[in-house]
Amino acid sequence: MTPDQKFARYVKVSLVGFIVVFFYYIVADVWLPVTPQARVYHPVVQISPQINGRVTDVLVSNNQTVKAGDVLFEIDKNTYQLALEQAQLALDDAKLQNKRLDTNVKALEAQISAANAKLHEQQLLKKRGETLYKQNSISEQELESIRANFAASQSNLAAFEAQLAEAVLARGDSGQDNLALRHAANQLAQAELNLSYTQVRALSDGVVANLQLLEGSYAVAGKPLLAVVAKKADLVADFREKSLLNMQPGSLAKVVFDSRPGEVFDAKIEIFEAGVSDGQLSANGLLSTTETSNRWVRDAQRQRIHLVLPNNNQLINNMPSGARATVQLLPQSAIGQWLGTVQIRFISWLHYIY
Repeated sequence: MTPDQKFARYVKVSLVGFIVVFFYYIVADVWLPVTPQARVYHPVVQISPQINGRVTDVLVSNNQTVKAGDVLFEIDKNTYQLALEQAQLALDDAKLQNKRLDTNVKALEAQISAANAKLHEQQLLKKRGETLYKQNSISEQELESIRANFAASQSNLAAFEAQLAEAVLARGDSGQDNLALRHAANQLAQAELNLSYTQVRALSDGVVANLQLLEGSYAVAGKPLLAVVAKKADLVADFREKSLLNMQPGSLAKVVFDSRPGEVFDAKIEIFEAGVSDGQLSANGLLSTTETSNRWVRDAQRQRIHLVLPNNNQLINNMPSGARATVQLLPQSAIGQWLGTVQIRFISWLHYIY
């Protein structure tokens, strides 16, 4: 065979190989989809203080494992201890003020009793005076004086009753339903709560990450000072939309992690994500923005799926957040599952190289 014939054979073999690979890629992209765009994500809890103050003590170190409720750092409590004492004083003062009001109510009730007795006396004098006046035993002037004393007694009684009504209103309900006591108790509870906030605690189990906090730093309420990476993890993978045409929740998959070359793990699709950021519209008062592209064939849109490892779920929980993976989805047919397993097994071996 001449060199030209050999070269022609190589060209034909290469063309045939290219065509076979091209058609395999087209078919596999729909029936045996695979993606290297997969990651392990851990929820990250940003730890923010709920009060302002100087950090007095940092009780954890970077990459330390913590449990929910563990104290991470402490804020100067002197100001909040004083506020608690002030709130307790306000509650005691409210109780003392209620006792004063109770005494005032009792005093007014006694005065009303005396005023009622005086009014009764004046009423009897008025009747007697009117009788004596009819008998011409007293003058009209004396009768008018008696009537004036009776009216004064009525007015005096009405004044005491009004003062009593005002005192009862100021006193309010008795016991713990009293408004002044409730206000003071609420302020005391808020002061106790603020004092408890001087100890900033972990909200979930996890690992402290990116700790830059030092003693003496000033903590501002609502501003994150450190992060806790939760132990629970989520494996997500991004596929082209057409690659998910024949897949549904529960479909089988194979996963290879970059950190575990040569190992293939069984998985299945747990759920399809509802959307991606490209599909989110913002009602910002502006007109809509159209998509523009100068490419004849635009980039394919990717959609995200979530996967679980039924037999190795703890594996991803122990992996760092952001760990990369390759996901192979499997069709329902037995031959398709065999081809998909061979394909992902080949990829797992490649992870020894790259």
